[in-house]
Amino acid sequence: MEEIAAQLRELATAKDRLQGLLNAVLVISQEMHLPAVLHRIVTTAMELVGARYGALGVLDESGEQLGQFITAGLSESERADLSGIEFPRGRGVLGHMIHHPEPLRVDEIPSHPASVGFPPGHPHMRTLLGVAISVRGTIYGDLYLSERRDGRPFDRDDEDIVVALAGAAGIAIENVRLFEQVRDSAEHFQRLLLPTLPDLSPFTAAVVYRPALTPAHLGGDWYDALWLPDNACAVVIGDVVGHDMSAAAAMAQTRSMLRALLFDRLTPPSSVLTQLDRALYAITDLPVTTACLARIEPAEDGWRLHWSTAGHLPPLLIGPDRHTQYLDGEPGLPLAVDTGQARPDHVHPVPPGATVVFFTDGLVEHPDHPIDDGLAELAERAAEQAHLPLDDFVRHLADHHPSDGHDDIALLALRTPRDRDQAGA
Repeated sequence: MEEIAAQLRELATAKDRLQGLLNAVLVISQEMHLPAVLHRIVTTAMELVGARYGALGVLDESGEQLGQFITAGLSESERADLSGIEFPRGRGVLGHMIHHPEPLRVDEIPSHPASVGFPPGHPHMRTLLGVAISVRGTIYGDLYLSERRDGRPFDRDDEDIVVALAGAAGIAIENVRLFEQVRDSAEHFQRLLLPTLPDLSPFTAAVVYRPALTPAHLGGDWYDALWLPDNACAVVIGDVVGHDMSAAAAMAQTRSMLRALLFDRLTPPSSVLTQLDRALYAITDLPVTTACLARIEPAEDGWRLHWSTAGHLPPLLIGPDRHTQYLDGEPGLPLAVDTGQARPDHVHPVPPGATVVFFTDGLVEHPDHPIDDGLAELAERAAEQAHLPLDDFVRHLADHHPSDGHDDIALLALRTPRDRDQAGA
C-alpha cells in the first residue's frame, strides 16, 4: 500500500507539472512583444522547477557571445549590488553552454571545469540548470536557472520539463518575431497612405498616428490639413469602418476625393461632405465612414472654426486659459448611410493662443467604460498639458490615452498664434 501511495503521489506530481507546463506555454504564447516574451519565459521556467533565480542569455549576431541578458528573481538589494557590473557576455559555464548547447545540470558551479567565478556583489549560486533555446533550428540563446527553493539540486524531471518549455519558447519567439515583422510592414504601409502636414503658418499643427496593437492591423483612420485658395485652413479627421486592406484602401480613396472637392467647392463644409457622400455612393463601394471637416477662417477678433461632421466625435477646443470645451453640434449621419439627409454646419470663435484637437474614437473608447468617461479624461489631460509645444502635446495625449488600444488612433492638433494681428495675414 505504501508503494502504491508513493506511485500515486508521483503520478499526481507529474500531472501537476504537465498542467503547469501547458499553462506556461499558453501564457508565453499570449505575449505580443518580444521583451515580454523573453521575460515571461524566464519567470515561467522558474515557477515550473521552483527556482529562485532565472536568466535568459540571447546570443548576438556572431553567435559566439551574449548580446542580451534577461534576469528574474534578484531582489532590489541584489540588483543594487550588481548595478555597476556589465551583464555577462558568455564566459565560464555560460560560455560552455554557448559552445555545447546540450542540457546542463551542475550541483556545484565553482567545481565545474569551465567556471571562472562570479563578479563582486553577485549573489551566491551553487546549482545550475541550463537549457538551450532554438528558433528554426538555430540556437537563439540559453535559459539558466539556479537554486531550487527547497535547497535540493536540479534533477532529471526538472531538466525534462525545462527542455519541453524551451521547445515551446522557441516557437513563441519565432511567432512574435513574425508578428512584429507583419505589424511593422502594416504600419509602414499605413503611414505611406497618410500625408505629411504642410506648412500651415501662421498656425502650428502636429499629428500623431498610432496603429492598434493587433496582428497585421490595417486601419481606416485618416487625417489631412491644407491651405485653401480663399485663405482658410482646412482640417479633416476621419475613420473608415474596418481593420483590413479594404479599410486602408477606402481611406486613401476617400481622402484623395475629399481633397479635390475641397479645392472645387471650398465652403460650406456641409456642402463638401454632401458632395463627397454622393460621389462615394455613385462611383465606389466603400464602407461606412465618419468624418469631421473644418475650416479655420480669419475673423475680427481672431479666428472662427466652421465645421460639419459625418457621425464623428466633436473637436476639442482648449482656450489660452486652458479652459476646455467639446464643440458639440448635430453630428449628421456617417458617409455611405443616406445621401439624401441634410448636413448641418456649425461655427464657433477660436481665440488667439487656442488649440483645437481633432481625433478618432480609438483615442477615447474603452469597452469597460462609457465613452463620456474617455472624453472627460482626454479633456482633463489636454488642459494639464496645453502648455507643451504642440508636437510634445499630441505625443503626450497619444501616450496617455484612456482607450484600451484595440483601435487605431489618429490625432491632429492645430494651435492659433497669440498675436491677434496675424488673424488676417
